[in-house]
Amino acid sequence: MKKFLSVVVLVSGMFFANDAAAQTKIGYIRIDDVIGLMPEAGKLDSLLDRYQADSINPQYAQIISLYQYKDSVYKDSVKPAPAAVKKQIEQELPQLLYQIQNWQQIVNQALQAKQDELLAPLYKKAYDAVKAVAKEKAYTHVMSKETFLVAPDGDDITLLVATKLKLNIPKPAGR
Repeated sequence: MKKFLSVVVLVSGMFFANDAAAQTKIGYIRIDDVIGLMPEAGKLDSLLDRYQADSINPQYAQIISLYQYKDSVYKDSVKPAPAAVKKQIEQELPQLLYQIQNWQQIVNQALQAKQDELLAPLYKKAYDAVKAVAKEKAYTHVMSKETFLVAPDGDDITLLVATKLKLNIPKPAGR
């Protein structure tokens, strides 16, 4: 509710803060729709799968192997480790166990970071196109579609930006 009120106050302030002679023209866009139309976006899933297979999964196997090795050294009753080694292993085992138990969260964070890294150039390209379209069409403000509860269709610049980027725009169903 606070976020909604903040947006209303912000938009109202933009309307009233301008001089009487200045014309305010607000457009909106669904930036994720534009990103989804980019051919490079279709390759992201395979890149993320490869990243997980090549980087994350081997790291997990290494942690498991290291944990098993250290645990066996710690518990070895036939050839016990020196006290200093056992003490060091006692400190390391909980850390390894924590990583193993929380591996899915670690994976999710790593994949999200990689996805953000891969999407950054696409978002930059899209934002540059938004700025160019806004300048060409004299929009003083461009906001995310999700900001508005109601907005005129004519101020949706999503298709204009997609066209500017020369993206293939799918035909609406039923036409």
